[in-house]
Amino acid sequence: MISFDSLVAKVVAPEPLADSLRTPETQHLLTNLKKIAHQGFMFGHHDDPIYGIGWEGDEGRSDVKSVCGDYPSVMSFDLGRIELGGDKNLDKVSFEKIRKEIIAQYNRGGMNSLSWHVDNPLTGKDSWDVSDTTVVASILPGGANHEKFLGWLDAIADFMNSLQTEDGVKVPVLFRPWHEHTGSWFWWGAKLCTPSQYKALWKMTYNRMQEKGVDNLLYAYSPGTDPQNSAEYLERYPGDDIIDLLGFDCYQFDKQKYMDELDRSLMILTEVGKAHSKPIAITETGFETIPDATWWTETLFPVISRYPICYVLVWRNAREKQNHYYAPYPGQVSAADFVKFYEKPQTLFAKDVIHLYD
Repeated sequence: MISFDSLVAKVVAPEPLADSLRTPETQHLLTNLKKIAHQGFMFGHHDDPIYGIGWEGDEGRSDVKSVCGDYPSVMSFDLGRIELGGDKNLDKVSFEKIRKEIIAQYNRGGMNSLSWHVDNPLTGKDSWDVSDTTVVASILPGGANHEKFLGWLDAIADFMNSLQTEDGVKVPVLFRPWHEHTGSWFWWGAKLCTPSQYKALWKMTYNRMQEKGVDNLLYAYSPGTDPQNSAEYLERYPGDDIIDLLGFDCYQFDKQKYMDELDRSLMILTEVGKAHSKPIAITETGFETIPDATWWTETLFPVISRYPICYVLVWRNAREKQNHYYAPYPGQVSAADFVKFYEKPQTLFAKDVIHLYD
């Protein structure tokens, strides 16, 4: 595995802060995300240190670490239901636990990402309730639910501002709200709002974070369907002044179709990333239950290793339902192949990324 000691000259050379709205650590993270692809890509896993197959809450445990001996260099978590004022998210994980693990990941040198499966503010149901096409309109300025939704955004801001180490450093986070918007399975999806409304939703979110002094965020744009060209990918793009990272979500159901879609999407993403000077990533992917014993080295790696992505992230290993996992655990059929994937010089895990913030 490549040590980032050899990358210090390239990766961590300070650049001028883009603006006064980011902490130095957050700006350095962005700088380094742009550089990492020259050497390889980070590996990520959702909810990695919180639960896994057959366990929950074991201090320091991780299915990924149990297989390869190292933590993912990227961990993602979700803030869904924080807007309701409760103490647990939609997957019944306490926000205090998420805060603790975000700080722990930062302290070990890794990166954190946060998604937000926010409830439907109009119907009171979950993110997947698409029964009403006026939800986004109702929360934009002038809408009946605008003030209510600003309060929900304030809950997000309060959490982001609370992510501080013992010595008072605010932990940088990649925030990924309004994801998979090109599909129509969330209330902010393509058939539920116009492109201009979607962009206004992003602008409102970004502006509220600025108003609340949230200066430790980078923002990710991540469509969820197969774009055919760069214009289609950018149709609802809220702008370079808001977005810091370009990504997409893509899951395997058919092997060849998946590989073709990954390849096509990454070709487009590489083009767009270069044109907009943004780092690129596969923000969610995976093959549920990973039944293919060589999936990591013969399906995923051959495609993604050809493109300058800064990270690839697989979804969670659910502890509360059967057959919903995307990373191997000890004894799982793809575990040995995952070790081979881990040993490739291009794959960067927690021990490899020790200079992301300076």
